[in-house]
Amino acid sequence: MVLVALIGCSAAAWPPAKSVAWPAYVDSKYYYPNGYQESNRTFDFEQSVQGNGYYVTYLYAKAGNVAVKNYAHGSGSLNSEATLTYQNLIRSTHNTYSDYNDFAQDCIQFKEDVAMVYAPMKIAVGNGYYAANPLDYSSLLKEKTWVKNYLAGTSMHHEVEYAHGLDKELEIVAKDKKNVTWDPEFESVGYTQMKIVEDVTDGKAHIGVLQANENYLNASTINQQDLTNPGTWDQLGMNIKNAWRNPSIEIDEDYWGTYHIEKNMTLEVPYHLIQKSEDWLPCCFGGYLTLPVTYRGDLGLKGAKGVFDCTCFKAPTTAEFPRVYN
Repeated sequence: MVLVALIGCSAAAWPPAKSVAWPAYVDSKYYYPNGYQESNRTFDFEQSVQGNGYYVTYLYAKAGNVAVKNYAHGSGSLNSEATLTYQNLIRSTHNTYSDYNDFAQDCIQFKEDVAMVYAPMKIAVGNGYYAANPLDYSSLLKEKTWVKNYLAGTSMHHEVEYAHGLDKELEIVAKDKKNVTWDPEFESVGYTQMKIVEDVTDGKAHIGVLQANENYLNASTINQQDLTNPGTWDQLGMNIKNAWRNPSIEIDEDYWGTYHIEKNMTLEVPYHLIQKSEDWLPCCFGGYLTLPVTYRGDLGLKGAKGVFDCTCFKAPTTAEFPRVYN
């Protein structure tokens, strides 16, 4: 028996005043000096499967900087319940008389309760040769699941293979949130969780966790020029391979045989960066070198008194041009 339900797939788009390919929200401030726009894609998936035979399943979902994959195959009996929820939200508020704001949020949640028992199977296919000569399927059980959060530099991996029996409850949550206020101020958080409760019979179980090093999201990664382009958000994972060469957390476990395993793994990586600049040329009360670096210019030009040396103005005691009365 196979029961599949697909619920709630939607997308809300902004009025297309100009035809712009994704990511439209990045450049929209040039086309919409005063406006609001939002794109919110959601997807819900429910599944129930019971039966005997041979099966292969594949599930992959990616939203922004988070991704989940689940793959399984085997022959024998299968009893499985699974759900998947997905959200990809992008929102921009560009008001003329207030700070611009760009916000993005991505979330994937996957839950599975599965019981598998291996058995060699013979299955007749069609009405020709293989109907009279059934196919012989003798595939030991395998299931592979991983979750990646590129914004946080997090990877979690779980795999069972060559098993004769598997009874497992699995829950995965992957989220990322990014917010830019055009001071500019950048705030983000990457959250990743994997929970496992399982019984493996005569097989191999693997659990792995990798967390990028502490320099993955530091001030040198995102500079002020990058902050003025929200497309940088989706490029943060480009250097993830370099960040994982010297990880902050690394877990690698393998179990052969019959085991009861329980794991609850959670990684949260918040990040906050403020890069404010002066709206106007600041007043100078302590001399030229007290000015912000962006206003100093060429240090060789500070000799002109009252202009480049930032000499403070002093009110004269007498008028330079006295009033003449007739």
